[in-house]
Amino acid sequence: MAYSALMNVMVQAVTKAGRSLTRDFNELENLQVSSKGPADFVSQADLKSEKILRESLDKARPGYSFLLEEGGAIDRNSSYRWIIDPLDGTTNFLHSLPLFAVSVALEQDGQLVGGVIYNPAQEELYTAEKGKGAFLNDRRMRVAGRRDLDMCLVATGIPALNRKGHSQSLLRQREIMSRVAGLRATGSAALNLAYLAAGRFDGYFEEDLKPWDIAAGMLMVREAGGFVSEPDPTKSLYETGRIVAGNEAIHKQLCGAVTKPLPS
Repeated sequence: MAYSALMNVMVQAVTKAGRSLTRDFNELENLQVSSKGPADFVSQADLKSEKILRESLDKARPGYSFLLEEGGAIDRNSSYRWIIDPLDGTTNFLHSLPLFAVSVALEQDGQLVGGVIYNPAQEELYTAEKGKGAFLNDRRMRVAGRRDLDMCLVATGIPALNRKGHSQSLLRQREIMSRVAGLRATGSAALNLAYLAAGRFDGYFEEDLKPWDIAAGMLMVREAGGFVSEPDPTKSLYETGRIVAGNEAIHKQLCGAVTKPLPS
């Protein structure tokens, strides 16, 4: 399909990073891995991907600010900001599970205007541009139309044992599991949102997320006709790290479900 100038820049950057990840994915036994914390690993593949993305985007759009998972914030006093996750689904990647992605979003004056999520292992490229829709490769995406929660396949994230709020998260999942057709965890927030935009999942909820995990996917869901927000409308999603997404009906029902008090 024909891309806009902005999409061309983003697609070229993520596909270049994706080629680097694919080479490392195919040679996992030689991959250097260091621990960054409980169940949170950073690999040389991750760092190489981020370097490729930063250099490619900087060359195409010099002067834009950055928010990078590994490199942190680079503030250039610009109205534009790239939000980058060079390898979402690192634990999957390190276990040779082909559910991982490169995720890049662009903000203008705090509003998401472009997003790309790329899974090179499965050759799936998800793109979205504000006001222009969302696409999987060259196919237009729309969120699923189911309106009854008990008919829905819902995605979430399972926190590692040592992560904050682990026991509460399990209680929340148990509560929602009793109300839906099925609960799934891909291990990648970016792919959860991309799959929701593509109609593969009906809903999604998760906590303890960062902007780079969800920025591109948020725009994708909205451009596919869905809703995504912090379940408490008085709070900021980026500040709390808590997200709920789905079509209008499922989003509303999930917001109610995740804000319901847990049993003591």
